Amino acid sequence: MDLEKIIKTNKQNIKNIIRLITKEDNEDIEQEVYLKIWKNSDKYKEQGASKSWISMIAKNTSLDYLKSAYRKMFTNADADDYTLESISDKKQTPENKVISLERQKKIISAIESLKPKFKEVILLTEIEGYTYEECAKKLKCPLGTIKSRVYNAKKELSIQLKDLI
Repeated sequence: MDLEKIIKTNKQNIKNIIRLITKEDNEDIEQEVYLKIWKNSDKYKEQGASKSWISMIAKNTSLDYLKSAYRKMFTNADADDYTLESISDKKQTPENKVISLERQKKIISAIESLKPKFKEVILLTEIEGYTYEECAKKLKCPLGTIKSRVYNAKKELSIQLKDLI
């Protein structure tokens, strides 16, 4: 497998996938995708289009990045203020930063207060980007159950966050 050719022919596709999933241009993720392609090139079987295989690697690497960023943001309770401040818009006025920080705290608190089964599906579908089908497979639940839980979780969140809407 010629890595240089792969990079030339798939560079824009990989960038587009990363941008679509992470909502940013991220050269670190792009480099990680190329590294994974190179490391796993011996495992690739020439049965399908290599573009599909490469796209899947880019998608999974981007999702892993988001999961990692999410875990960092929510697992360190002591650093909530720092985390929320660091993801806010740097162009905001101090007053808007305080308002935005309080808004984000309310959203996090509302998600944390959900029943575990509702919290789980919201985190998977809305934060980690899983489709309902992927979520159903991961949780080994029927698709209808996932849809119902997401609906009920969003309904509960809308009640808790009605002052933000």
